[in-house]
Amino acid sequence: MLTIHADSRGRALAVEGARIAETGPLDRLVAAYPAARVRQWPGILTPGLVNPHGTELLERAYHPDPREADELGTEPLTGDALTALAPDDARWGASARRGVQRMLAHGTVAVACAELRRRAVRDAVARTGLAVVARPGPQPGGVPSLDPYACGLPVEFAPPRERGSAARFAVFDVPDEAALADRGAATCVATVIDGRLVHRRR
Repeated sequence: MLTIHADSRGRALAVEGARIAETGPLDRLVAAYPAARVRQWPGILTPGLVNPHGTELLERAYHPDPREADELGTEPLTGDALTALAPDDARWGASARRGVQRMLAHGTVAVACAELRRRAVRDAVARTGLAVVARPGPQPGGVPSLDPYACGLPVEFAPPRERGSAARFAVFDVPDEAALADRGAATCVATVIDGRLVHRRR
């Protein structure tokens, strides 16, 4: 089924399966695809974000389950706290699934990683369709953060959306790109990977 995603500026993408069928103003796409389902989002459509700290956030941090909050808190555990916890493979897999979901909630569609060594982590990433891209060196600098705007590095986006390209994009509830840079990726209301709505803010 073909779906048109549109933002508050009237910019739209027509998505068929995992690909972008067309881009352009909402009224033109609706006229071209009158049977399409239309999703109108608040804010702006952008290519999805690339998080430069995939390895650090998925294999060097433990994302507590909400049921563990009283014991472990809600923030990712690293360093001595992670060493003391000593997660087994099952726990690493569950942590990676939660970490990936939190990335998707920040408009991330790809992560830059060194080699992911834990199978449970690789499987969690593969199931979501989150792309893994190589990074030029072992350490990217900056501070690992679920919000790429908060990590202290230049923000990187996925390739531009164009006809025939993979349908990977995000929607942020801000009026423009300057406001997005100011308020950060926590303003994400929707993330789409390969045509699938993998995050929608409730």
